[in-house]
Amino acid sequence: MGKVLHRGRFIVPTVGNKQVCWMLMIGVFLMISCRTIKDPGIRDALYNSNCNQRNLYSYSADQLPVALYQQQLSKRLTEKFDHNTLNMANAIGILNLIDKYMQLRTRRDSTSVEARLRILEIKQDIDHRINAASIEISAVSSEMDCEEERVSQVANYLKGRQGDRESKLTKGAIVVGALGAILAGGVVKNEGVSNTIGITAGIGEAGLGLMMIFNKESVEFHHKRNALKDVWDNVETSAIFPPLVWYYLKYKNPSVGQDKSLREQIVEKWTNLGQINLDPKKSSVPLFFGEGGKYSTDELENRADMYDQLESSITLMKQDLKALMLELDKI
Repeated sequence: MGKVLHRGRFIVPTVGNKQVCWMLMIGVFLMISCRTIKDPGIRDALYNSNCNQRNLYSYSADQLPVALYQQQLSKRLTEKFDHNTLNMANAIGILNLIDKYMQLRTRRDSTSVEARLRILEIKQDIDHRINAASIEISAVSSEMDCEEERVSQVANYLKGRQGDRESKLTKGAIVVGALGAILAGGVVKNEGVSNTIGITAGIGEAGLGLMMIFNKESVEFHHKRNALKDVWDNVETSAIFPPLVWYYLKYKNPSVGQDKSLREQIVEKWTNLGQINLDPKKSSVPLFFGEGGKYSTDELENRADMYDQLESSITLMKQDLKALMLELDKI
């Protein structure tokens, strides 16, 4: 600290160039050093997922339904049901039951006690399988929704930290600018020192502004059970998706112009909309479709969106299921 000068009622200490610079820089670092690390508080969300407790499917490719267009269907079925409804019935494995049910309902002796009991038995079997399929679809959709929420919570946590830091950086820039203006504008009379203060304050503000631009958070996020990986890799069978859902996602019928399966359409959206970076130098494929790694906030939000798209596609199966039930009620 330099000499003490008396100016009216105030006593203003004079300062040297280096002292002023150090005072400003210390102020900057005090403003940006308040960030706290809260990762231990979300450790469970980062490393563990409670979205699936029981389901681990194991089946071979020959246990999947035979594609609908490869089967010989009776005229009774093709005249009564549209392609999507028949495909849903095929996914559930009730095509033969529906055919038998329709055949019995149109027989002359359909009103006999024996025939009515047989019709009722088949109808109960059909209804049971439809209800079981509905529960299975809901179970898979709920897991996709749960995983989406898990990812979104971590992304929101990181966004909150980024917001807090940006607020502190903004306040720091205001303090540095104001302090520099006060010192350079009136308190310090030495022109050389005043210029130094102005330059230092400008550098401090620019530095804080630069830090706001690069204010990005990242965190280690793990997902050993990765539904997105099965969809991307187009595995033959899936331990995450039951045969009903996996058949539905992979089905396509070139004979009616359906050249792309629902799975292929989902993957196409991921790539065309830029959700997946395919650049060999910056590829996001290992991160998204592996067991996890360091995610930025944007990448986590992107992953949540991908799960949301997958969930929506699976939930839409309920529409075909409902259409099947309505058509059966009309028989």
